[in-house]
Amino acid sequence: MVPKGWLNCTLENLALVERGKFSARPRNDPQFYGGAMPFVQTGDIAGSGTYLTTFSQTLNSAGVEVSRVFKEGTILITIAANIGDTAITTFDVACPDSLVAIQPYSDMADVYWLRALLETKKDTLDSQATQNAQKNINLQTLKPLILLTPPLSEQKKIAQILSTWDKAITTTEQLLANSQQQKKALMQQLLTGKKRLLDDNGVRFSGKWETYHLSELTKIVMGSSPKSAAYNEVGIGLPLLQGNADIKNRRSTPRIHTSEVTRECEVNDILLSVRAPVGTVALSNHHACIGRGIAAIRAKENSNQDFIYQWLLWFEPKWISLSQGSTFESINSDDIKQLKVKSPEYKEQQKIATVLSSADEEIDKLQQKIEALKQEKKALMQQLLTGKRRVKVNEIT
Repeated sequence: MVPKGWLNCTLENLALVERGKFSARPRNDPQFYGGAMPFVQTGDIAGSGTYLTTFSQTLNSAGVEVSRVFKEGTILITIAANIGDTAITTFDVACPDSLVAIQPYSDMADVYWLRALLETKKDTLDSQATQNAQKNINLQTLKPLILLTPPLSEQKKIAQILSTWDKAITTTEQLLANSQQQKKALMQQLLTGKKRLLDDNGVRFSGKWETYHLSELTKIVMGSSPKSAAYNEVGIGLPLLQGNADIKNRRSTPRIHTSEVTRECEVNDILLSVRAPVGTVALSNHHACIGRGIAAIRAKENSNQDFIYQWLLWFEPKWISLSQGSTFESINSDDIKQLKVKSPEYKEQQKIATVLSSADEEIDKLQQKIEALKQEKKALMQQLLTGKRRVKVNEIT
């Protein structure tokens, strides 16, 4: 049922809809790149949020001649690969034919409102995609897209309300980025001994740091996969951790179970990915079976588990250094056991771990807040963009 005063309009009734263009062949010919014009592609849109503020490539004058330029305030929507991602440009851009530019008619549609409404159509558009070398849609899919459209004044009020959530999300994301950067700096100082903390008596630690092999500080269990016939998805047996897909968000997230138990990990063991991307670290919140893609690490009595975890987090991007310049696809037990760790005495390990764990807790809280704000905004969009909840237009400021 259409809310009173609203209409069903096609996208082409509300906006000029044009496909991007880049006719240069080969597409990677350097003679077209490196100028002043932002050249926006699908990956730039996918990670942008409501507004496009960054870009990864530019075109020179020769590139602009074989492309198509769209003005600031244009909605860009991806029509290949990740279909239906949208963003509003904050500068003039050129873009290829994997993007469509939507320029709202000023007397028909508010740009923020239209972008928000298109965001809710992502699944619909994806379901209409054709599958060739990759999924895609075209102008014949987009232009006749039916959109439930309130009067322009109501659109603007809806946009004003939703943008408040965007601002809160953006502010919290900035706080998160700052916290992550501060933690990174702390790790570099504390885990290399450049900055020493105070002990329980208020005296700065001064003991010498010693170099150990990881196997001297920890017990390391390399995974061994059960037979494929033992896999099941009904929760029978132990959770099975096989690789990066099973250690998301720094915690164990098993997808399947196994009734054939081989190598195991315990709750709070450190889980290390031994296959590409190598070195990803998480903590286990399961008593689980570990496959060949995972190693489980547990501190011995002379070392602190939280310190080892933080040290491996810090070392995570450095595993590539063991590859001598090539892509590091996997690591074996010797790579892990012989890894050199510079460590202070136990009490200083504890202090370092406490400081870094507190930073992690702050990061977790901000991440949870961002997710909560996004869910609140999503629920509000469902109400406002369908007319289930109406706004008072005279409240526009």
